[in-house]
Amino acid sequence: MHIDPLEKKWVLISLGMSALFVSIIMIDALFHSVNAPSNVETIDSRKIHLSKEFAEDNLGVQVADNGDITVRMVAGRYAFFPKKIILPAETKITFRWVSMDVLHGVHMPMTNMSTMIVPGYVAQVESSFPRPGEYPMLCNEYCGLGHDHMWSKAFVIDKEEWEAKRAKESAALNTTAIAKEESNNE
Repeated sequence: MHIDPLEKKWVLISLGMSALFVSIIMIDALFHSVNAPSNVETIDSRKIHLSKEFAEDNLGVQVADNGDITVRMVAGRYAFFPKKIILPAETKITFRWVSMDVLHGVHMPMTNMSTMIVPGYVAQVESSFPRPGEYPMLCNEYCGLGHDHMWSKAFVIDKEEWEAKRAKESAALNTTAIAKEESNNE
């Protein structure tokens, strides 16, 4: 079969462009840690409120004993729960999301956080905030008539201010615990 030289050039150009794009994707995946989410964790969307991790009392910001910060949030019925959270700047934060009803998405402008929240799965994203300020969390997947009202806010404060606030709260909790213990002993 005879192939015209001009057609042969265009075939080589298109193959070269395809190889270039695949190379760029591979370089990003290997050297810049741009990868598809790999945390495949399931949850029963009908029983989120009964689960230990996503029970209403456990939503929001939680600090582990080793200092790791985890934010647990629920998306559903045209809202993110809780509506407002306070976080430290320049700190790695793990966000864990679940949906109680339909497919949602969350996007935080000026950060690397954007993910889909699929019913029946836990979405996990690690992010940090470069500077203090107010960061909106917006739903970026159309989820129904109330979609445009689906938002939440993260208030980011200086790391030193965050640590001072945590120390103050911890001291208040210790004082309350000591007072309860003393009243129980009497």
